[in-house]
Amino acid sequence: MTNTDHTPLAEPVSPREIPDAAIAMLDAEGTLVGWTHAAEQLVGYSAGEVVGRSAAHVLSPAEDAPGASAFAEQCRAQGGWSGTVRVRHREGHTLQVGLRVSLLWGQDGSIRWLVSVTDIGALSSGATNGPVRESLLAHAPIGIVVRDLQLRCTWMNDAMERHDGIPRDRRFGRRLKDSLPGFEAEALEVVMRQVLESGATMVHEYRAWPPADQRREHVLSASFFCLQDAGGKPLGICSMTVDVTGNRRARERLAILSEASTRIGSTLDVMQTGQELTDLVVPLLADHAIVDLVESVPFGVEPSAQIGTTSGRTPLLRRAGLSTIDPGVPELPWVREEVIHVHPASSFATALRTGRSHLESVLDTQAGPWVDHDPVRAQKVRDSGVHSLMVVPIRARRCVLGLALFGRSEEPTPFQEDDLLLAEELVTRAALSLDNALQYARQRTAALTLQRDLLPHHVGGGAALDVASRYVPADLDHGVGGDWFDVIKLSGARVALVVGDVVGHGINAAATMGRLRTAVRTLADMELPPHEVLTHLDDTVRRLSEEDADAPDQYPAAVGATCLYGVYDPVTRRCTMARAGHPPPAIISPQGHIAFPDMPTGAPLGLGLGLVPFESVELELPEGTLLALYTDGLVESRDDDIDVGLDRLGAALAQTGSSLEDLCSQVIETLPTQAPDDDVTLLLARTRGLEPAQVASWELPNNPAAVRSARQAAARQLSEWGLQHLVTTVELIVSELVTNAVRHGRGPIRLRLIKHQVLTCEVSDDNTSHPRPRHPHLIDENGRGLFLVARLSRRWGSRSATDGKVVWAEQDLPSEAVAV
Repeated sequence: MTNTDHTPLAEPVSPREIPDAAIAMLDAEGTLVGWTHAAEQLVGYSAGEVVGRSAAHVLSPAEDAPGASAFAEQCRAQGGWSGTVRVRHREGHTLQVGLRVSLLWGQDGSIRWLVSVTDIGALSSGATNGPVRESLLAHAPIGIVVRDLQLRCTWMNDAMERHDGIPRDRRFGRRLKDSLPGFEAEALEVVMRQVLESGATMVHEYRAWPPADQRREHVLSASFFCLQDAGGKPLGICSMTVDVTGNRRARERLAILSEASTRIGSTLDVMQTGQELTDLVVPLLADHAIVDLVESVPFGVEPSAQIGTTSGRTPLLRRAGLSTIDPGVPELPWVREEVIHVHPASSFATALRTGRSHLESVLDTQAGPWVDHDPVRAQKVRDSGVHSLMVVPIRARRCVLGLALFGRSEEPTPFQEDDLLLAEELVTRAALSLDNALQYARQRTAALTLQRDLLPHHVGGGAALDVASRYVPADLDHGVGGDWFDVIKLSGARVALVVGDVVGHGINAAATMGRLRTAVRTLADMELPPHEVLTHLDDTVRRLSEEDADAPDQYPAAVGATCLYGVYDPVTRRCTMARAGHPPPAIISPQGHIAFPDMPTGAPLGLGLGLVPFESVELELPEGTLLALYTDGLVESRDDDIDVGLDRLGAALAQTGSSLEDLCSQVIETLPTQAPDDDVTLLLARTRGLEPAQVASWELPNNPAAVRSARQAAARQLSEWGLQHLVTTVELIVSELVTNAVRHGRGPIRLRLIKHQVLTCEVSDDNTSHPRPRHPHLIDENGRGLFLVARLSRRWGSRSATDGKVVWAEQDLPSEAVAV
């Protein structure tokens, strides 16, 4: 914006009425020639009582009236005076006031004095406000003009010319619209006429571009006072003008910062935060703004390079935010989410490397290394009209997360140092939000990684069960909780089902859950009955509680859990279950009838109630029976009783014909809210039974001859199954296991072969002692049987039975022979 006639351009802002100031006008000899209504209110004298008299009788210090002459000489010598004095009120008491005496010049070189009096007591109590009054106390330059009733300039001081650049010869004898043509002059004269008519003091703020500083906007505040003659009639009007650019800009900056506190960082999305910053500053601070983040930041990864490091390449940036006053301009080189390549010689790369801001008040798009190496982008910047630029690094914990760029094209005023300070403050606030988002992303990634590692990646029930599951944590922010489930394949085609619930939510509960899940898997591998598994698990939980309580550097965490553990055998189609303070399973028959079996509740784990034993219950489940294991978060809520939740669960599970995955989704959709109060876990399992042709068993006498019979029976069965290639191996395994049973047992021996996803060979006897492999010496004749079984099997082991034990070994089957 330019001004060809060298007159200030001004934009009216807002007229407003403020408390009157006490103004008096004196001639060269100190005689009062003008008075204001505010002066009458301050010192008690009316215009008729003081106009035409010496100011020494009214405004001189009450305790030193004889010194008035010396004071007047001091004012003449210094061209004015300002300070704090005590003056006499008409009623006799004294006032502490701020006094300012200003020298005014007339057209013929004559002088007059303008006296401004401010009640300090009123100011200190907050009774008055406004830029003129603040300036009186701060001794700021005040431009003064006195006009007659026709609004023609008759008197002025030197400061007024410095404010707006209008010389005296263009002002004296002229109205404002003659020396300052334009709408702003008309608006100011309207205010002056209102003051003359009402006698009230008014202030008018307006923006202007003085000739001495046309590229920078100035905000001027003009206060207008009505001067009265001896008869109390309007004599003229006095205007006192103060440059409040600093105050106005400070208020604007405070408003922007206040706005930033509510508009930046509304989410934990780093890309959204970048856009919020650019949306805020355009057009309040800049015409165009962009935010580029180091490419790893949107993916929740903090930049590896720290401020001041010189090694490595300049990182790639990704555009996170973009705002412009003219988004339709096609030549702007700004596309959101675009990958940005930063030239190493540019000011952008320097800001990334050093972490220091860069200000180019006047942008030179014709020279510089980055222009030479990136002429296409430089040309686009020229076409956009950007003439002033700020580059502010986004810093957090000694790392630069990206850059914020601010440009001006339509706004003619270039960026100044105070603009850079404001931009840095805004970017700092955005950096805090970005860093919080990064910390959140890092913690959430760690928590989800922990959860993925702790919960099974894939649940499968082998030949015994079809399974599906759902997990909905109450801690939706981090996605982790204390619920867990598991499906563990056991020997003999059996499968263990587990659902548990650790007290609490979040990552601590998830860590405890992981320890318990590991313990359950270890106990399951020992092939213990369900009630014994829970007994050992209860002991584990109590030990964890004691360890946490003994830790001196942390507050002891409450450790407690509930658990339901069951083992399903597809050969017998029976399921053995026990629970520790956990809700009972839901059992849905193939016909759709639902039941919650009556089974001993058991105490929750870790409460120290080990004297109350856990009990196992055995249930017969026809093929196609649906088992639903769940945590209490699925059926309990703050608003509904548990019976309501169980009825809701039963209604959802009664949808016969639905797949397990669909059933899981239907059950979760019945939750009263998508943000449950407690973690929710659901494990569905539909039973399958093995065909009689997949199982072969023989009763053998307890004598050495049984070994040969067992080998022959096993060979015949393998031939019937088309597994002749396994005959030799299985014969050796059967021989060793039956031999051990004959040697260590007394009762009958049972041999069983199960063909499912693997081939399982089981030998049962009445000895409760479990076999342990030995490491025989070279000269030992015995002790190599189990070592041989281990070498020939994919895995082997033993488990307790009601009347002894079972020793088993497995063989892999070819894919075409696997029974699913």
